[in-house]
Amino acid sequence: MKRMISSILVSVSVLVLAVCFVTEAFAQKELTVSAASSLTNAFGEIGKSFEIANPGAKVVLNFAASGVLLQQIDKGAPVDVFASADQKTMDQAVEKDLIVRDTRHNFASNELVLILPQGSKTSVKTLGDLRAAEIKKIALGNPESVPAGRYTQEVLTNEGLWEGLKPRLVFGENVRQVLDYVRRGEVDAGFVFATDAAVDKDRVTVGFEARKHKPINYPISVVASTKNKDLAKQFVQFVLSTEAQGILSKYGFNKP
Repeated sequence: MKRMISSILVSVSVLVLAVCFVTEAFAQKELTVSAASSLTNAFGEIGKSFEIANPGAKVVLNFAASGVLLQQIDKGAPVDVFASADQKTMDQAVEKDLIVRDTRHNFASNELVLILPQGSKTSVKTLGDLRAAEIKKIALGNPESVPAGRYTQEVLTNEGLWEGLKPRLVFGENVRQVLDYVRRGEVDAGFVFATDAAVDKDRVTVGFEARKHKPINYPISVVASTKNKDLAKQFVQFVLSTEAQGILSKYGFNKP
């Protein structure tokens, strides 16, 4: 009887160890991806597609302004992959040695547009129209941390409008917050990426495309501190794949 009990205990111990090993293996396949707010919808679908293509992998998505995400990574946040909405933020990541440099790739591009609340009676067809008295509040992302806001500042500065419009500017923490301000009618107009405007086309209308800025290319890379380097590299390559590029195109993103 003692031998039987001992045998059973050994078997149970082996089973417990096996379960712990499997659980640990799957836990190691959890991948945290920090991505610019404008990628919310596209990366939500890309993450699910990656999980289907890689059984056992779990993609955890973290969305915010690119500058905020960089600060999180710099402070030690456990992130495996970083996708920015601009080159400047990724360049800063390179300067701080926060990414694996040879994994950096441009994977998409975008356009900057001015939007108004759906049904707005205000006519804004050019940047110069923003000087009109009825345009009292203009939303944009904070240029210090939000790429869309940085591009907007560049456009308005190049047109000689930045200083004159400053009293009317309302800064958002990310591009989706700016979109929210506009669709709720809390501001008269706002600058967002074309893909953000497309997400809410029933509640906002595009006035015009804002040009005179640097190309809006999105880079992605593996974070240097990742403990899942191989899986992180797989995710980056997946984003560059035909399947993921098709998803990005569906949400309005262009080729880089």
